[in-house]
Amino acid sequence: MKPALDVITIGRASVDLYGQQVGGRLEDMASFSKAVGGCPANIAIGTARLGLKSGLVTRVGDEAMGRFIREQMEREGVATEGIVTDRERLTALVILGVRDEDSFPLIFYRDNCADMALHESDIDEDFIASAAAIVVTGTHFSRETTAAAQKKAIRIAKANGRKVVLDVDYRPNLWGLLGHGAGESRYVRSDAVTEHLKPILAECDLVVGTEEELHIAGGSEDTLAAIRAIRAISTATIVCKRGPMGCVVFPGAIPDSLDDGVKGPGFPVEVYNVLGAGDAFLSGFLRGWLKGEELETCCAYANASGAFAVSRLLCSPEIPTFPELQHFLKTGSRHKALRFDEDINHIHWATTRRPQSDTLMALAIDHRMQLEAMAKEVGAPVERIPDFKVLAVQAAARVAEGRPGFGMLIDGTFGREALFRAADHPFWIGRPVELPGSRPLDFEGGGSLGAKLVEWPVGHTIKCLCFYHPDDPPELKERQERDLLRLHDAARRIGRELLVEIIAGKHGPLQANTVAGILQRLYDLGIKPDWWKLEPQRDEAAWHAIGNVIAQNDPYCRGIVLLGLEAPENELEAAFAAAASEPQVKGFAVGRTIFNDAARRWLKGEISDEAAIADMAGRFQRLVDAWQRVSARSKAASYQGRSL
Repeated sequence: MKPALDVITIGRASVDLYGQQVGGRLEDMASFSKAVGGCPANIAIGTARLGLKSGLVTRVGDEAMGRFIREQMEREGVATEGIVTDRERLTALVILGVRDEDSFPLIFYRDNCADMALHESDIDEDFIASAAAIVVTGTHFSRETTAAAQKKAIRIAKANGRKVVLDVDYRPNLWGLLGHGAGESRYVRSDAVTEHLKPILAECDLVVGTEEELHIAGGSEDTLAAIRAIRAISTATIVCKRGPMGCVVFPGAIPDSLDDGVKGPGFPVEVYNVLGAGDAFLSGFLRGWLKGEELETCCAYANASGAFAVSRLLCSPEIPTFPELQHFLKTGSRHKALRFDEDINHIHWATTRRPQSDTLMALAIDHRMQLEAMAKEVGAPVERIPDFKVLAVQAAARVAEGRPGFGMLIDGTFGREALFRAADHPFWIGRPVELPGSRPLDFEGGGSLGAKLVEWPVGHTIKCLCFYHPDDPPELKERQERDLLRLHDAARRIGRELLVEIIAGKHGPLQANTVAGILQRLYDLGIKPDWWKLEPQRDEAAWHAIGNVIAQNDPYCRGIVLLGLEAPENELEAAFAAAASEPQVKGFAVGRTIFNDAARRWLKGEISDEAAIADMAGRFQRLVDAWQRVSARSKAASYQGRSL
């Protein structure tokens, strides 16, 4: 039977907390980035990103960090059946930093941690047998119970004709050879560790390590002698990682020189952080090796993946995806520091961001200026507006019924409680950042844009409305473009998705190419939002022009949602019909058409909370029905056209 998975990795799974002040001591770190860490967990993510079907066997704690690891694995497409929740132990943590290009201090918080309690009983025979290969790691041979678990997995794999891969993964202090403060140390000679690993080597089909790791595996500090010692007891293909020199592979007899092994191209890049580079390297090598590629190709994948990792800050988040890797191998980069390559960074961002539904139907209640004016008009206190926005969340939830593809736009000015309540549902959530009605564009709240946005939950999408027309005065366009560029940079730096809303029709005529021209101009500036939000148009040619601009400039764009501009429902359905023929249009984000009447009557005290909820839910439902109706017709017509 063909294996369902390509690879299962076994062993460490921790949460990495990376100091963000590069060049400082750990003692002086003031803020940290959180990511999944641990060699096997990193490799599981890396291989999944590179197109393999991967799984992970480990233990995590019954707490937020353990749930984070599990959820991130699911987001990355890693099979999680082998992740056991340990209700007695905490998830391992690692504190890391970048002091300079040669010093990367780290502290392992692994005293009685969950992953080091991995037990033979956690190894499910059917799960192990479901993969073409397993990866066992050196650290988990340092304890009797974890070693027994990995040995059981090896026996199952061998019995089912599967491959066994050893990542030597040598951390002296995790073998008890050094103190807690020596987490950065990569090598201490130990005959006991060497003897411990010998019987494992004999069972392996692939052995991977740095020169120092092969020294500990082979029992010699002469690299060639160590490799020969491994070959004496193992028929495995041996991969020697050599840092900036790439790698060398020995599939059979060991030659007289390291340089006579199989090699692939190297990729000289700036070394920013070496931590995690080996996990990225093995992920790349396995992508080729398990797909039956030539060893030279395996080396190219591995070396390039390692190059990405050393040129970026974190571990698992920095491993490339296969589209990113292919782009790099085809075109290279003009930057020695790959983290400054905007084209590569965009592919990385777009292919690693959180999965979302292909359709988006959103109730927009982020209006501030309009609701303030309404409250003043009817004589209601503005303090009531936040309560109304909570009712809007209930209305949207009533329509969505927990299904994917629904969302809300909610502000933080009057919608703080509404944002909290929206988080109770699986909504896509967008939040405005612009000062209401500003032209030229300005941002709400003043001060540092990035400092404000970093406080937002990672799942919130930044929404920015810009009133922009090609006929605007040059100085107005220049200022607005500058601020959109600043926002785009902030969004990418802090890892938040961006929706750019363009309204052109209020400040000039809308021709068939008006909005398409605006989008092309913004793309030319380097602005690539995840979503566009655009005003309705009846001209199908205009929508196809817009779609062509997006397809040519950013094939990774999530698409377009239509705004409402307070249009009546029947007019919106007609606008939906015109737009639905363009595949880039994914749905709508409409506000006043849905809530205006209910808000006015509720603020005046004419209707109850339930009546307001029911009114908004009914209007939202009708728009959902209208979008789904015209979208289905458009898809049917497209299918019929292809059939003819």
